[in-house]
Amino acid sequence: MAAELEAKMEKAIEATRREFARLRTGQASPAILNDVKVEYYGTPTPISQIATVKSPEPRMLFVTPWEKQFTDPICKAILAANLGLNPSKEGDGVRVAMPILTAERRQELAKMAKKHAEDGRTAIRNLRREANDTVKKNKELPEDESKKEIENIQKITDKYIGIIDTALAEKEADILKV
Repeated sequence: MAAELEAKMEKAIEATRREFARLRTGQASPAILNDVKVEYYGTPTPISQIATVKSPEPRMLFVTPWEKQFTDPICKAILAANLGLNPSKEGDGVRVAMPILTAERRQELAKMAKKHAEDGRTAIRNLRREANDTVKKNKELPEDESKKEIENIQKITDKYIGIIDTALAEKEADILKV
């Protein structure tokens, strides 16, 4: 049961980290474009599946489509994603300059990071509640075994909430760093 609970909590951690990766910091990160979908032969497709995304400079992304005719659709998709980025065609690719973040925008991003972290903590607490309910419903388990199992569930929960708190602290430091 503990291994199953840890696997579910690990998925909650991964989801929280994915949300953190979407938040823009002062540095260019290809992960910012992970959710941008490009119309690829009639199917919305993530940029990473039709192009290479690199960060040649700290505040610059360069997207190189595998098929040259998708340069314009990639530009349009990045603009439509409302990420506050302004792509420009350059040769066979798309250059995306990362604008400097204002102090106000950094604070907004830090708040968003806290919200994503709280969502992750809530998911973990919900998993804890479900596991505790399962233990309490198991009438075959002796009372002392049941208490040990609930204590073990709490230890696992504390461990994973600590992981989220650490990831949040790192992300906030990254966002607020000028």
